Amino acid sequence: MGRLLVVANWKMNRLPSETGPFLRQLLEQIPPMQHVSVVVCPPFPSLAIAAPFLEKSSIQLGAQNMFWERDGAFTGEVSPAMLRDLYATHVILGHSERRSIFGETLPLIALKVQAALANGLVPILCVGESAKERDDGRQFWVVEQQLITALENIATDQARRLVVAYEPVWAIGTGKTATPALAQEMHGHIRSLLQRLFGDAVARHIRILYGGSVKAANAMDLFQQPDIDGGLVGGASLDANEFSSIVAHARSCA
Repeated sequence: MGRLLVVANWKMNRLPSETGPFLRQLLEQIPPMQHVSVVVCPPFPSLAIAAPFLEKSSIQLGAQNMFWERDGAFTGEVSPAMLRDLYATHVILGHSERRSIFGETLPLIALKVQAALANGLVPILCVGESAKERDDGRQFWVVEQQLITALENIATDQARRLVVAYEPVWAIGTGKTATPALAQEMHGHIRSLLQRLFGDAVARHIRILYGGSVKAANAMDLFQQPDIDGGLVGGASLDANEFSSIVAHARSCA
């Protein structure tokens, strides 16, 4: 496993017909790397198309969400077993857009994290505060509640497979980015919470990504911070040149 992890979150972008040509371009620009892992998370309709492109590459396939049951009468939902059947290895859970737009609660996100781990998927658990919560000085408390609630029923041996993504809500898609020092401050706080929950050895193994307008221009400064283990990249992941540059910066910092 590479020390640094860079995850592309396409969100609701790229048609299935656009997925193959884009991935072909991306694979040409991102060579296999020993110390950096890369995951691409397309929308659900593109997962089956992306799978054969990535199957024999060094880039792994991830999803942007999932339900917590294996099957059943859950119209419109996608199960962890379905993701595994498409050779997905990772799944983004608890993204701020899922919380704010679709009303996902902390207990619901906890169920998804448990189901992902039980089904052999790596959950990328997103946590982060809004601008108001930061202005009120509540950012550390908010992130702590999100993290503790999501992980309260996770065993220590399971936690080693977890990825946490700190995404300050005020920086997502806004062009604003937390300064490296500010991001490191929160990442250090998250690391200390993980130490409290699972012990130092496991906490050091868990990768904590920064997500909030990550781009090639700021990636190097962010990835050089001691507790930032990579990035959850949104808009910049839709440009092959930009995303491959971010991955190259990760390689330089690994």
